[in-house]
Amino acid sequence: MIGTLVCFHRSSLPLHHSPIIHQFRCENEGSRMFYRTICHHLVSVASSSAVGSRLGPLQSDRAMASHIVGYPRIGPKRELKFSLESFWDGKSSAEELQQVAADLRSAIWKQMAEAGTKYIPSNTFSYYDQVLDTTAMLGAVPARYNWNGGEIGFDVYFSMARGNASVPAMELTKWFDTNYHYIVPELGPDVKFSYSSHKAVVEYKEAKVLGINTVPVLVGPVSYLLLSKPAKGVDKSFSLLSLIDKILPVYRKVVVDLKAAGATWVQFDEPTLVKDLDAHQLQAFTHAYAELESSLSGLNVLIETYFADIPAEAYKTLTSLKAVTAYGFDIVRGTKTLDLIKQGFPSGKFLFAGVVDGRNIWANNLASSLNTLQALEDIVGTDKVVVSTSCSLLHTAVDLVNETKLDQEIKSWLSFAAQKVVEVNALAKALSGQKDEVYFSANAAALASRKSSPRVTNEAVQKAVATLKGSNHRRVTNVSARLDAQQKKLNLPILPTTTIGSFPQTADLRRVRREFKANKISEEDYIRFIKEEINNVVKLQEELGIDVLVHGEPERNDMVEYFGEQLSGFAFTANGWVQSYGSRCVKPPIIYGDVSRPKPMTVFWSSTAQSLTKRPMKGMLTGPVTILNWSFVRDDQPRFETCYQIALAIKNEVDDLENAGITVIQIDEAALREGLPLRKSEEAFYLNWAVHSFRITNCGVRDTTQIHTHMCYSNFNDIIHSIIDMDADVITIENSRSDEKLLSVFREGVKYGAGIGPGVYDIHSPRIPPTDEIAERINKMLAVVESNILWVNPDCGLKTRKYTEVKPALTNMVAAAKLIRHRLASAINKSM
Repeated sequence: MIGTLVCFHRSSLPLHHSPIIHQFRCENEGSRMFYRTICHHLVSVASSSAVGSRLGPLQSDRAMASHIVGYPRIGPKRELKFSLESFWDGKSSAEELQQVAADLRSAIWKQMAEAGTKYIPSNTFSYYDQVLDTTAMLGAVPARYNWNGGEIGFDVYFSMARGNASVPAMELTKWFDTNYHYIVPELGPDVKFSYSSHKAVVEYKEAKVLGINTVPVLVGPVSYLLLSKPAKGVDKSFSLLSLIDKILPVYRKVVVDLKAAGATWVQFDEPTLVKDLDAHQLQAFTHAYAELESSLSGLNVLIETYFADIPAEAYKTLTSLKAVTAYGFDIVRGTKTLDLIKQGFPSGKFLFAGVVDGRNIWANNLASSLNTLQALEDIVGTDKVVVSTSCSLLHTAVDLVNETKLDQEIKSWLSFAAQKVVEVNALAKALSGQKDEVYFSANAAALASRKSSPRVTNEAVQKAVATLKGSNHRRVTNVSARLDAQQKKLNLPILPTTTIGSFPQTADLRRVRREFKANKISEEDYIRFIKEEINNVVKLQEELGIDVLVHGEPERNDMVEYFGEQLSGFAFTANGWVQSYGSRCVKPPIIYGDVSRPKPMTVFWSSTAQSLTKRPMKGMLTGPVTILNWSFVRDDQPRFETCYQIALAIKNEVDDLENAGITVIQIDEAALREGLPLRKSEEAFYLNWAVHSFRITNCGVRDTTQIHTHMCYSNFNDIIHSIIDMDADVITIENSRSDEKLLSVFREGVKYGAGIGPGVYDIHSPRIPPTDEIAERINKMLAVVESNILWVNPDCGLKTRKYTEVKPALTNMVAAAKLIRHRLASAINKSM
């Protein structure tokens, strides 16, 4: 059946609503009903409720009450990414970048207003990261950036984020258990805080000019400090919370300015409340908001939490804060919070109930969510429940309307950020007695379609996973004996050099991949081009003197998407981009069904690369836990079941690579730490199945086959014993950008018998580290790691860098390794 529909769609910047006719093929009754009604609902909501947010928040009648925690800032077609990179490359001006940003903000606010959203956030847009924005607001600029006060501009801001020619960037690490990265504040007792960025107020006023009264959003003062780290040279025992009284004056000034500008609500994001906090940390919340109480007088204050259940003691602390009007909870990942609410909720306060998932892309079960909301209203009181997202929609793709790659059956099962705004408002209307029965029926039909679809289940895969139980899948020989066998075969020098996998992806390379996907060039021409690219990368590494080579991954667009495209049970979007950090965006695959590997995925390219050199060539794979954590994962079975399915598929690939003569195989688990639950009580279960999944992938290889893994941009010190339990032969791990925190584990006496390569330079900065700096880092490593297991490598892959940066950086890295080898050899000779 072919159908047509009319709906409202923003097609390009500047973004305006215009009716676009979409033609589609309906696969089943669920998708037919869903697409008949979705745009009907958009139009009806826009016509009946668009004025809600323009009238100002908190009205006393039985009106719909809806809220969005935050929204993707990159734009439906990655407008922010391209504008940022153009500005960084000197191809466009600051004014042009600011105009693109203003157009994006305007479009987002109007979209939410027209959908009927009552509480629309502002100051959730960022040129790089919201925590960095808070650092700028507080004037907490590290001394190395030579900031002399005043309003912080792009030069200082982007130097903190990316580094510059003379100084490195600030540390980049994962935002809780997501794939978003934030810039870690560096604080100490001598930091002089000052109100140095008026962004929150400027953006509130910007929305107000459009006739939209927003809720300004600030990273809360306590979470900001708990997410920070002691600056270099500051004693590690320094209490970051001791700075609370130094930053609160800045927060007071921001609040005063917001009130003067006309704000009636302010939202403080305090996500650290969902973690295991001690009494001292909880007391900091009580103290901070008591100190802010007088400044907050006259404002409605929302404290927003997300990503997990809030612990009972934290709930007690939060709900006792006198200055607070409303509390936001993640009801999707924090279902136990419902029990706390049932046991007691402050009279007269508002509950912002996050029932629409901000972390995944599956359509909401509207009937179930409405039941939850009605039960909450019975507890909290009529008109005291506000329908919200579970967290910022930053973590999901922007707009399903932009998708042309997904078939209509799968598309009917999904909801991206723009659709989630509609879901929130549909639930809010239903809660206020204005339920759209047609929209709810269409949603129920789509959910039933997904549950019954034969595409979801593969009995052979499920049986294979069932047989995994009862084995730990460890390699028979211990790692020390394996390393000896591998060294006899590989004959590597001491301190062997390697890279992590990817090499720069040039504009020509990306163009050729696009043209091949669009059938504009033949497969023969495509293969010829990729082979030539691999040949160039291999020659470059040989010229540089690198010991264990990579093929550069020119055939890969993304380290997860590339594999997902070749596995069953995965679906892919054309424009489902999600921000990872700064201008870096990823397009997570959608795992909708059981996973298997129909045929080899990398053997051809790895074998081709190995044929070009006598040096060891790494076969490059992405591990099952990383594929899982960097995908939108099905929510109809436990995550570990899906992970085991992926592990078996990767195991098949490992076996085929070994049989093809590849003797070094890297199975990246960059996201292992990322999936760690936020509560200590849940960590062991996750680590058990995650580490087991990795071991499944390589449990059958020969002792002489060297298994590498790679991890990056997380705090790994607290899971080092689980990393050891992975039983890899060599691990390369980010180290330099995080101020070599990893080395502290070994200083504390942890024994690591496998090969290890802590990164010697930061690849996310354009800065080229000199040879002596890298040599100094290697020496620091040798102080805590034996020379016979130490590898020398960058922090991460080189995909995002330019060859003009990569060549000199790798030249210096190899030179530093040779310099230290020579010193070690000289020391041995002197001792003989």
